[in-house]
Amino acid sequence: MPMLDFKGKQHIYAHHLTVPYRPLMPDVGRSMNAADSDDNLIIHGDNLKALKALLPRYAGRVKCIYIDPPYNTGNEGWVYNDKVNSPLMRQWLKDNGPVDNEDLERHDKWLCMMWPRLQLLRELLSEDGVIFVSIDDNEQHHLRMLMDEIFGEENFVANIIWQKKYAPANDAKYFSDNHDFVLCYAKNRIEGKGNSSVAWQRKLLQRTEKQDKLYKYDDNDGRGPWRTDNLSVKTYSPEYDYPIVNPNTGVAYNPPDGRCWLTNREQMQTWIDENRVFFGRDGKNSPQLKRYLREVQQGIVPLTIWLYDEVGHTDGARKVLKEIFSDQQLLFDNPKALGLLQRICTIAGDKDALILDSFAGSGTTAHAVLALNKEDGGNRKFILVECEDYADTITAERVRRAINGVPDAKDNTLREGLGGSFTYCTLGPPIDLEGMLTGDALPDYTALAAYLLYTASGRSAGAATLRPLNDDGLFHSNDTTDYYLLYEPNLDYLRGDAAILNEERARRISTASQQNDRKALVFGPGKYIGQAELTRMGITFCQLPYELHRAL
Repeated sequence: MPMLDFKGKQHIYAHHLTVPYRPLMPDVGRSMNAADSDDNLIIHGDNLKALKALLPRYAGRVKCIYIDPPYNTGNEGWVYNDKVNSPLMRQWLKDNGPVDNEDLERHDKWLCMMWPRLQLLRELLSEDGVIFVSIDDNEQHHLRMLMDEIFGEENFVANIIWQKKYAPANDAKYFSDNHDFVLCYAKNRIEGKGNSSVAWQRKLLQRTEKQDKLYKYDDNDGRGPWRTDNLSVKTYSPEYDYPIVNPNTGVAYNPPDGRCWLTNREQMQTWIDENRVFFGRDGKNSPQLKRYLREVQQGIVPLTIWLYDEVGHTDGARKVLKEIFSDQQLLFDNPKALGLLQRICTIAGDKDALILDSFAGSGTTAHAVLALNKEDGGNRKFILVECEDYADTITAERVRRAINGVPDAKDNTLREGLGGSFTYCTLGPPIDLEGMLTGDALPDYTALAAYLLYTASGRSAGAATLRPLNDDGLFHSNDTTDYYLLYEPNLDYLRGDAAILNEERARRISTASQQNDRKALVFGPGKYIGQAELTRMGITFCQLPYELHRAL
């Protein structure tokens, strides 16, 4: 497979691995009807750091990702602000200024920005998950190669065209730019490919009233409405080439030249006897097949061209924003249409799918999720990440107003309110194990336990609030391992005997784990028993902060 090369790639190739973990810090005052630990999330913070913060809880759990990154048009003024630990990279980005149309290396910088984010997004995606990325012609060709390298060329699904404008731009120098692209990649497009036994399965779109109205006839025979369909096919077979005799007139009809009928003589006669073959209202015409609505696929296969009258356009999206924020002046020139995100969420997953948008902008993704749940009774959840200062005043505020209702909205459901909740979060300080030595950085128990679980095993804690389940520090179990953490965010505790793994505690842990045919992994600041003896007990001890690598 051809590989994409760009300036800075060697410096950011593994940058996502060096980004420190930060706990999510709930902000009760900015949250809305905050529910449980599995609530919807809106996170204010740099999206690279936020994606890393999500791993301990959400790795491998996100069914659908949608992102709308900077298009790198040269007029956006976006800033590359990733702190890459490479002198050459730092020198190249020393000005750290906005990337504009005078920057001859803006494509390289855009790729450097996207690479680590896509790497982390892939880790968050479930094995049967899918990612959609909006983009235009400035970077579509680069993004396609980037996605091929990170997600695998074999996992490319489609390059969708969204008609974002309904009118031509008559002042365009060459062509009126009326569409964007939406690249679609599955985590695993083919079942059994690589290490996965599952693959993404796209959902069908709901049939429209217009489509159902094509089935306009009804014989009141209990089989429902039907339409006429062709009885012949192009693929020729001599067995299916025979005359059909109209029982009303005796006239024989042969298939058109080079074609044949859909089935053999015997089945065709059965269809005629069952009144499945239509000879016109007067019974004297050439034969056609009755195609019953109840027999067709109860949904529509999505196309790769999405027209504005089906999923909306940017002008309509701006009007929706103005309707919601009638009291504010908004700065979004090209917000995404609500219908666009509703279609993506519908195709992508089930009614309980977890949906992530790490370039949240005006919050359209959350609005779409809430609207779909209201419509079909679903329990989809969303996670939004927005780094800009308007994360609270626009992104989250739009969701608050959509939940509560917008009195002057034209849409009835939006006017009444969509219901729902979310927890607003910021990013806490990095989890710094070395800082535990001085007490300068002592994360709470849940944050540290989730971090250790993911780092040691690659497992996500999910929505669980990790707490010690017994006096010996058990906080998580799976089929093979019990995980223990001897910890409190308190220096006196960490320096005292209560945090030490002694022989008595080790024997209790060993007995409990062996009864369930599991091994034990114990994190703690110290031990009074040798590892050789612990190994015989089926225990691996990892001293914090030094020996985390022993768990890997």
